[in-house]
Amino acid sequence: MDTILSIDKIFEMAKNIELDGAQFYRQAAEKTSNDDIKQVLLDLAAMEDGHLKIFEQMRKELSEQNKNKNLFAPDNQVALYLQNMADNRGDERIKSPLEKLSGNETIKEILEIAIDGEKASMLFYTGLKELVPNRANKDQIEAIIKEEFSHVVALNLNLTVLG
Repeated sequence: MDTILSIDKIFEMAKNIELDGAQFYRQAAEKTSNDDIKQVLLDLAAMEDGHLKIFEQMRKELSEQNKNKNLFAPDNQVALYLQNMADNRGDERIKSPLEKLSGNETIKEILEIAIDGEKASMLFYTGLKELVPNRANKDQIEAIIKEEFSHVVALNLNLTVLG
């Protein structure tokens, strides 16, 4: 494995997930003529911006001792999985939803891409929550996971309305 997995590296990955998500939602909003869907996508982009700020703050608050501590341990399945996500360029890597956005998608396809991205984020953050050192950060990450779950629900509701 190439990358030394540290909590700092994980927060960097979380930051990139949120940046990509916000950018995806804004680009997708530009590509839809449905005003209701456009507003949902813009609202989701704003929420991703909020998550980004939380992760940046958590990262800033890390002590130097914890920041670069190698989290990898052969018997730690969570660290191993996140390490794989950091190293692997295949299917286990969290892919930006922007990689899937060509500009020719239907509204339904955009919503499906968004749902997949939110689910991947929830899985990553569930692993992250297990590795962060303090209870307050665990609670913040849990709140983000719940909000990401609410994004999936909102996107699915809009998908259902579209038929």
